[in-house]
Amino acid sequence: MSVRPLRVAGAYAFTPKVFPDSRGAFLSPYQEPAFAAAVGHRLFPVAQTNHSVSARDVVRGVHYTLTPPGTAKYVYCARGSAVDIVVDVRVGSPTFGAWDAVTLDQGDHRAVYFPLGLGHAFVSLEDDTVMSYMLSGGYVPEHELGLTVLDPALGLPLPDRDRMILSDRDAVAPTLAEAAEAGTLPVYEECRRIEEAMYA
Repeated sequence: MSVRPLRVAGAYAFTPKVFPDSRGAFLSPYQEPAFAAAVGHRLFPVAQTNHSVSARDVVRGVHYTLTPPGTAKYVYCARGSAVDIVVDVRVGSPTFGAWDAVTLDQGDHRAVYFPLGLGHAFVSLEDDTVMSYMLSGGYVPEHELGLTVLDPALGLPLPDRDRMILSDRDAVAPTLAEAAEAGTLPVYEECRRIEEAMYA
């Protein structure tokens, strides 16, 4: 499995080796030895798995979890293809406001890891694109927050505005600056303290 650190501190992309044969192919999207060697600890205890199905040009996010409790994610594309985007929304982070984008598809079967406190979005590139997630925390509606993907200060890689399909919630989400002013963004040092306790 090959590993690439992303432009957001603590986030990584993992690309497994694919073993094709006459029946199809076999691969392992998550491999603990490679993960632990790159990140410095084992994967978080998995509290929930999620599965989303999206039409082409659906854009989900930018979503993040109130911290504490916070949620770390390990994400891969089980069918179709998507541009997966990580945004550093942790106040005080050395990469605050930075983002990176990774194509997840059925060719490379790449996966991405996002530590606690990061924002996540993706753009579906095909109909019936399936995204699968392992999460460190369960879903609590009042803890789930968002930023607008249209924030010009972020400049995320998006399809034409007239083609984008957004949820009502995502369409009215605040900008990064507005969320910072409201005091709803995670704090980098607090995220690190929570993660240290999680992996102790």
